[in-house]
Amino acid sequence: MKIGIVLYPTFGGSGVVATELGKSLAKRGHNVHFITYSQPVRLGTFRENVSYHEVSVSDYPLFEYQPYETVLASKMVDVVKHEGLDILHVHYAIPHASAAFMAKMILKSQGIDIPFVTTLHGTDITLVGRDPSFEPVITFCLNESDAVTAVSKSLKEDTYKHFSTTRPIEVIPNFITVPDDFQNLDRSLRECYASEDEFLLCHVSNFRKVKRVEDVLLVFQKVNAVKPSRLLLVGDGPERYKLEELCRELDLCERVKFLGKVTDTQQVLQISDIFILPSETESFGLAALEAMAVGVPVISSNTGGIPEVNVHGVTGFLSNVGDTDDMAKNALEIFKDDKTLEQFRKNAQVRARQFDLDSVVQQYEDVYNSLLEAVKIA
Repeated sequence: MKIGIVLYPTFGGSGVVATELGKSLAKRGHNVHFITYSQPVRLGTFRENVSYHEVSVSDYPLFEYQPYETVLASKMVDVVKHEGLDILHVHYAIPHASAAFMAKMILKSQGIDIPFVTTLHGTDITLVGRDPSFEPVITFCLNESDAVTAVSKSLKEDTYKHFSTTRPIEVIPNFITVPDDFQNLDRSLRECYASEDEFLLCHVSNFRKVKRVEDVLLVFQKVNAVKPSRLLLVGDGPERYKLEELCRELDLCERVKFLGKVTDTQQVLQISDIFILPSETESFGLAALEAMAVGVPVISSNTGGIPEVNVHGVTGFLSNVGDTDDMAKNALEIFKDDKTLEQFRKNAQVRARQFDLDSVVQQYEDVYNSLLEAVKIA
C-alpha cells in the first residue's frame, strides 16, 4: 500500500518512532511518503520505497505567525492526489491531526476518500493538549480520526481522562530493534570515557524541564561518592545551561561529559553500565527501551508509561519522582558486584525483545488494512 506519514522530523520520541516505522514499512514493500518541514533526522540516506515531501511555508508579511497547519494540509492533499496514497498516518496530535482532517475534507469534495490514523505520543496530550486553547480542537480531531492509537496504556487513560472523546483508542507500544548478542557489541570507545575500575552512567533526552535532568546529576553525585564513576549526558535543550552550572557547583565537571546531540545513541548506550531516566512524566520511555535493548539496566521514576517498560527489580529499579536518594541506592545495588550487574543486563535485553519492531509494525499494518477494508465496503 501507499502510506503518507506526517511527523515532527526532530530528535524527539515521536519523530524517531514515526521515522523508524516508515523505514520498516518500506522494507516490507510498502511505498512510504514522509511529509514534514525538513528531512527526518533518523531517515538517513536514499533508500528503496521511501520518498520525502518538504512542507515549505512562505514568509508573507501579513502573518505574524506563519500558517504551517494550512500549508501542511495543502501538501497532504497534493501528495495524496498525485502519489495515489491509500492512507495517512499522523504522529502527534497538534497540528497534524487537524491538518489531516482538513485535507480529508478537501479530498472528499473531489471524490477521494482517504482514511487517517492519529498516533498519540505523550506531550500532545499530557502537556500541550491540556491547554484550554487547544482542547476543543484536539477532542474534535480525535473523534474525526478514522483510528487512534496510543503508545502506552497510561497515555490511553490520560487521553480519556482529559478529553471527551468517543473514539476507541488502541494501544500499540513503541518498538526497538534488539541486537542478537549485546555482549559482542563494540565497546572499544568506553576506554575514552572511563577506566576499567569506573562505572559509566548515561542519560539521553532533549533537556526539557519535564526530564528533570538536574536529578541525573544529583543521582550521579551520590553514586560517585561510593563507587568511582563517570557520566555521559547526550542531548541538548533549554535546561542545559542550568545543568552546566550545577555541574560546576557540585565540582563534578571532570567526571561529566556533555556530548550534545548524537544521531546514533546506541553507540553511547552500549558502553554504559546504567541509564538514568528521572522524568516528571513519560508517556512511554523510549530512551529507556533503547538502553535496555543493548543490555543496559535502567534507574527511573515510576511515572506514566515507564513501569510498562522498566520492570522494578528485574530490568532496573523504579523510584518516586524526585527521590534521588532512592535512585542512587538502587544504582549502587546493581553495582554491588559483577554478577548482579550482568544479571540485570541480561534481564534488560530479554524484556526489550518483547517490544520487537516486527511484531509492533504488524499491529500498525493491521490497523491500516482494517480501515482500507472499511473504505472498500463503503
